[in-house]
Formats: sequence, C-alpha cells, structure tokens
Amino acid sequence: MSAIDQYIELYKENEQAVCRNSAGALNEARREAFASLAGASMPRKGDEDYEVTSLEDVFAPDYGVNVNRVELGANPAEAFRCDVPNMSTCMYFLFNDAFHPGKNAANSLPEGVVVKSLKDAAVENAALVEKYYNKAADGKCAQTSLNTLLTQDGIFLYVPKGVVVEKPIQLVNILNSGAPLMANRRMLIVLEEGAQARMLVCDHTQNCEVSYLDSQVVEIFAGERAVFDYYDIEDSSTGTNRVASFYVRQAAGSNLMIDGITLMNGFTRNNYTVEMEGEGAELHLYGMAMANGNRHIDNHTVVRHTAKGGHTDELFKYVLDDNAVGAFSGLVQVCPGAEKTEAYQSNKNICASDGARMYSKPQLLIDCDDVKCSHGSSTGQLDQQALFYMRQRGIPEHEARLMLMQAFMHDVIAGVRMEALKDRLRHLVENRFLGNNSSCRACPSTCHKSGGKDA
Repeated sequence: MSAIDQYIELYKENEQAVCRNSAGALNEARREAFASLAGASMPRKGDEDYEVTSLEDVFAPDYGVNVNRVELGANPAEAFRCDVPNMSTCMYFLFNDAFHPGKNAANSLPEGVVVKSLKDAAVENAALVEKYYNKAADGKCAQTSLNTLLTQDGIFLYVPKGVVVEKPIQLVNILNSGAPLMANRRMLIVLEEGAQARMLVCDHTQNCEVSYLDSQVVEIFAGERAVFDYYDIEDSSTGTNRVASFYVRQAAGSNLMIDGITLMNGFTRNNYTVEMEGEGAELHLYGMAMANGNRHIDNHTVVRHTAKGGHTDELFKYVLDDNAVGAFSGLVQVCPGAEKTEAYQSNKNICASDGARMYSKPQLLIDCDDVKCSHGSSTGQLDQQALFYMRQRGIPEHEARLMLMQAFMHDVIAGVRMEALKDRLRHLVENRFLGNNSSCRACPSTCHKSGGKDA
C-alpha cells in the first residue's frame, strides 16, 4: 500500500465524520481532490525537483488523523504564549489543526476584517470562502490534494478594500499528541484592493517524544495595490515532519514579503508558487535555514511573471552542520508579454562540517526581451582567513565561528519589515547557533509536555 492509499482508505471509512466536522467549500473541494488522487503517488527521491527528498517516505508511516475532532483538555490561548518583545499582536492559535481565537484578539481589528476558523467562515462567510478556497492551490500536486481531502479546519483572514490593519496578526501553530499524529492545516488569506496587513506564523511542537506530520497548504490572494507581509518561523522538534505548500496570486501593484525561517525541525519541505499576474507587482521572497544532526531542509520556489513591470527579489541562505542535508530549487519564469520585469534570485550556503550536504538548483526561464534577470548559487565553508584574523585578536574560535555565521544571515534578517521582529530574529538565530534546541525560549509551548487528551 502506498502512502496515499492508506489515507484514501482512511477517508473512505470516515467520510461522514470528516465532512460532519467541517463545512461548505471545504467539503465540496474533497470530491475533486479524491478524483485527482486516484492512481497518484507521492514524489520520491530522484523525481524532478525532488533530487534528495522523498515525500513517499515521509507520508508512509501510519500517523493518526483526528477526524472526530477530539478536544484538548485545556484552552491553548490560556496555556501558551509566543511573545515578540516590543510588539503587540492580535494572537490566534491552531492547535494541531483546530482553530482557537486568542483572548480579546478581535477587539483590536478594524471593522470588516475577518479572522476566524476556516470551518466557521465556510458557513458564515460562505460567498467569500467559495470564491477563493482551493482556487490557487495546484490540484495536480499529490500532497496538496491529500491536504484538501483531509482538511477540516484552519484559519481565514480577510481584509476588505482599503483597510489597513495596524497591529500584526500572529498565528501560533501547536502540535501536541500522545501518539503519532498527522495534522492537516489550511490557511486562506485574502486582501482586497489597497488593503494592508502583516502576519507572523510560529510553528511549535509539544511532547517531542512523539512523531508528527504537519501538512500545510496556504493560499494568499493580494488584490491591486495590496501590501502584505507573511513571516513563517518553524521552531518544532527533530520528530516533526513538515510539508508546506504556499500558493500566491498577486494583482497589479501589489507588494508582498514572504519570509520562511527554519530554526528547529526534523524534516521540512516548503513549496512556494507565486503567480505575478498584475502589472507592477512586487515580491520579496526570503528564506533562512539552520540545521545540524541529521535534519533535512528543502525549499522549492516557482515565481511566474505573466504581466509587465514585475519585480522579484529572492534570497535563500542555509547554514548546515554535522550530517544535515539542505536543498534549494528555484525557478523564475518570465512569460511572453512580461516586458520590463526585474527578477533576482540568489542561494548562498555554508557547510560547517565535512558531513553536511547542500544541493542547489537555481533556474531562469525567460521568454521575452527587455528584462533584467539574474540568478546564482554558492556553497562553501566559513571564511578561514576571517576566522584566523579574529583568533589572532584574541577571540576564541567558538565565538568567532558564531559571529561569522550570524553575519552570514544578516541580509536575510535585514529584509524584515518589522523592527521588533528583526531584533527578535537576531536573538533567536544567535540562540540557535549556540546549540540550544529550544530556540524560542519565551514560548512555553515548545517541547513541553501537557496533560491534555490524545487525539
């Protein structure tokens, strides 16, 4: 039985429970997802764009799926916090894959802004959810279709035309179970014309003795001249496997910042697919990853320019130690008619040990003239001359290595458009390079056992 087959069988046996505990557009989308999975298989190591990564192996274990929505015995909004000093946020939670509102979070939102359970929104905001849900996601992608088949809840963010959300929206994703668990999370984010918002998403794991599979699909729609920042911090556990797919559609003049930061994980595969559909759209796509031990981090990006005057700035950096494996595959496509496009892609990496491995494949596909595009990749070790220079001036080798690795990550952190978060990331990166497994030490949710019920 393949990895997909076992979950198709689970769905067949529990279809009524899956649909009963969800609603509206989420249930309607299952039909197409089910059909697309017939005869499908998860990518295996060696497949195109999966040169060193096997999703078949990741999905193969028999993870439990909480189709009956067993409740945790405590309110995560009361039990956990995830603070960024000097930054006040509107906080919400996804506990495994169930939505929980933060205390008084909605009181800080402008009129018309919606942040709620995706399941509830499918009923209470049915027209909006039906218009956008599963419209950007790739129905031919096996892991995305499986997420669509099994998703029962998630978060819905809607910002109406011209509305500016001053306070950042923070989503804390928490994994916790007494037995191996697969959580299917869905995020639907819609900003209408001229809307502005910022979102910080933090992934944490409790009970690190348990294995988890975190399946996420995020759809982002940015209307004309909308401005949106999405910061994604993964600080989980070595037993957490994450497969996340981001689907983005940008209208004319929109401006997006997407920043994926991996501090602690077991296995991670992030897919970013961005459609630059409107003239003059601007995208800043950044990634930063630190891995040691036997951890695995793979980022895959596709940015497609189909309109004139678009601008893409893409930068991914990795620092790998011990026997960690990193991979980056990125494609920037400039389609016919997308003149005046500017697109820059860069992947830079440090292998701090002989056992670390990095695989990089940057790509450009340009089908029109009058564009400015570049791409590049470099993988090396710490600058030995700089290390020698620092040690000659009395800096211990461990501190010198730490300083050089921090400096290497500087430009990714510098791109963050929130000063308080920028300062926090500097602290978290330093803490991670110091070897602390729980990087986000202000978050009690990280690898802390709970007395809640098993899913």
